[in-house]
Order: sequence, then structure tokens, then C-alpha cells
Amino acid sequence: MAIEKTAGAVVYRNNDQEIEYLLLQSTNEGNFWGFPKGHVEGDETLLETAQREIKEETSLVLPIDTSFSVYTEYDLPNGNRKQMTLYTAALPKDKDLHLQAEEIKNAGWFNYQDARQRLTYDNLKELLDQVNAHLTQA
Repeated sequence: MAIEKTAGAVVYRNNDQEIEYLLLQSTNEGNFWGFPKGHVEGDETLLETAQREIKEETSLVLPIDTSFSVYTEYDLPNGNRKQMTLYTAALPKDKDLHLQAEEIKNAGWFNYQDARQRLTYDNLKELLDQVNAHLTQA
């Protein structure tokens, strides 16, 4: 069984005292909604992968907070095991998104409840729960 390592970030912004999360809709079969992320290439670190994937998929260059991350792993239909690490990245001020047409069909900013409902997979919802708890703790 091969291991596929992926990394990305839960990108968020503060909008009128409410946190909004950036979700991307994939052009892949199923058109699933998730976070900016992708496969580690060559000898990249997880952080380098996260930075590259955010820039490729959204054109955003953001500072990534490596002091907090969430992790999940699961088996893929092809028999491989996927390991996913997501950091957090704040959008300091509004910037235009330029989506990677070959991989990203749509994007949107959602409050926590709407983002949780929009995410396609339960493991991503659980990661969002962890990130939201971290960002909103007093």
C-alpha cells in the first residue's frame, strides 16, 4: 500500500466579527467541496506544499500559521492510504481569487455552520470543527 501525503490550509478571514472560511469546489468527479490542498511533490515539506497549493488553486500568497495544524488519514479506493495535514492561514484583507480552472470549479466564503454543511466529507467537517474551536477560543 502506497502512502499519499497531502497538505494545505484552512484559509479564513474575519468579516464583521465573524470568521468566514474559504471552500473550493473541485472539478473532479463528484465536484466535492474542500480546502486548498494537494499532494507533496518531490522533497517538499508539508509547509511548502501548503503554500504552493494555496497559490496554485487560488492565486493567494498567505502567511501560514504552523503553530496549529489538523491531521487525518484514510484509505483510498485505489488501495493507497492518504495522509492529510492542514494548517491555518488568515487572509489579512480582501484579495481577489483567481481559481485554477483545471482543478477548481468554484469557491466561496462561508461562516462556520454553512461551511460545515457545504463540506462534502465528514473527515473534513471534523477538521473544520477543530480549526473553528482553535480560532474562537477565548
